[in-house]
Amino acid sequence: MKELIKTPVRNFRKLTGYDYGQWARTVMKQECFKLLAELEPAKLNALEISGQQWEKLGFRSYTQMHYPEFDICKERLPQTFNVIIADQVFEHLLWPYRAGKNVYDMLEPGGYFLITTPFLIRIHNVPVDCSRWTETGMKHLLAECGFPLDLIKTSSWGNRKCVEANLKTWPKRWTQYGWYKPLHNESKYPIVVWALAQK
Repeated sequence: MKELIKTPVRNFRKLTGYDYGQWARTVMKQECFKLLAELEPAKLNALEISGQQWEKLGFRSYTQMHYPEFDICKERLPQTFNVIIADQVFEHLLWPYRAGKNVYDMLEPGGYFLITTPFLIRIHNVPVDCSRWTETGMKHLLAECGFPLDLIKTSSWGNRKCVEANLKTWPKRWTQYGWYKPLHNESKYPIVVWALAQK
C-alpha cells in the first residue's frame, strides 16, 4: 500500500519542482558546473573518477573509472587528459597524496583537476572514510602533489541547518534539497569543499 501512495506523491513533487538532489551538494554542484563550463568542455578530454554526472557537459572525449576497482592511489591510465574530476572520492582514499600525484601525472600541461570533498558530514565508509580538508588544507595537499599554489582556486559551502538536517536523517539518507531550503553560506560550518587546480 505504501508503494501505491509513494508514486503519486513522487510524481506531484517532480511536477512542482521538488529537487531530490542532496541539499549538502546543491551549491557545490552549481559552482563546479560553472567552473567547468568556463573551460570550454567541448575542447577537453576528460577523466571522471567514480561518477558520471559531469559527462553531460559535452566533453570532446569522456572516460570514466570507478574507485576502488580503479585504485587512483596506485594506478595511472596510459593516456593523459585536459581535465580530471574526482567528485567526493578523496575522503575515501587511504593514500590521498599518492592519488594526487597520479592525477597530476595524468594531466596534460596546463590541464585542470576538479576535486570535491565533504567536511562537516558524517562518516560514510564506502569502503572506508579517512580524511577531511578545509580550503587551506586542500590547497596545500594539491600543492604538495605538484600543482602551483597560485593556480589553485578553492571554495566551500555549508550552513548549520544543513549540518543538523543531515545528522537527523542518519542512518537512512542524506537530506534532499526539496522545494526550498536555505542556501546562504555560513563559512564557519563548511559541509563541502572543492578546488580547481591547474598543472
